[in-house]
Amino acid sequence: MAEVSFFVGVIGNIISILLFLSPVPAFLRIVKHRSTEDFSSIPYICTLLNCSLWTYYGLIKSGEYLVATVNGFGIMVETIYVILFLIYAPKTMRMKTLIVAGILDVVIMAAAIGFTQLAMKEEGRIKVVGIMGAGLNIIMYGSPLAAMKTVVTTKSVEYMPFFLSFFSFLNGGIWMLYAVLVHDIILGVPNGTGFVLGAMQLVLYGIYRNGKSSKHISTEFEKGLHHEHLISSSS
Repeated sequence: MAEVSFFVGVIGNIISILLFLSPVPAFLRIVKHRSTEDFSSIPYICTLLNCSLWTYYGLIKSGEYLVATVNGFGIMVETIYVILFLIYAPKTMRMKTLIVAGILDVVIMAAAIGFTQLAMKEEGRIKVVGIMGAGLNIIMYGSPLAAMKTVVTTKSVEYMPFFLSFFSFLNGGIWMLYAVLVHDIILGVPNGTGFVLGAMQLVLYGIYRNGKSSKHISTEFEKGLHHEHLISSSS
């Protein structure tokens, strides 16, 4: 069973790396256009905190080095994403990103490490950090809910990258399986949630994949407003 769980964990690491790298096309677009457009920084800020907590969890819990290594890689990648937001976002979004990242990724993470190291023994420390990580995992997997709402509203998947949804689905599924094999409910619950939400995103993508771009949607929306204005005036 140990060999099977190790093999599944290695596959989970590979999928997690692909998940971390899946937003790269979106960020290449951001760099090319020198604008973050309608993309949100919140998923990347939450993922950075999530990776930090799971790296800490993997370091303090014996035998969880696979969790620590892949999330350490995640810290590096998500930090780059947040920095790009700080460079290319409009002033208001830049300040929001800076404040939220400072609170979540610096203050809360430092407080979590300091509190658990000073006030708790090893078993309690592992449990508390794991529960915090599980909660953040659920937030991370749930962060695309806003994008899912936008997809339904605009009937376009332009701002819900397919590979991000696809690898969220795979990542949740493989780590849920790993959690079952190693009997770790703290890992299992959030990744089971991610598996379900990832599946929902793929369903939406399948329904709206041929939707119009936001440019066309905006044009039609403006025409609709213009038409409505003429009707109101004639009344």
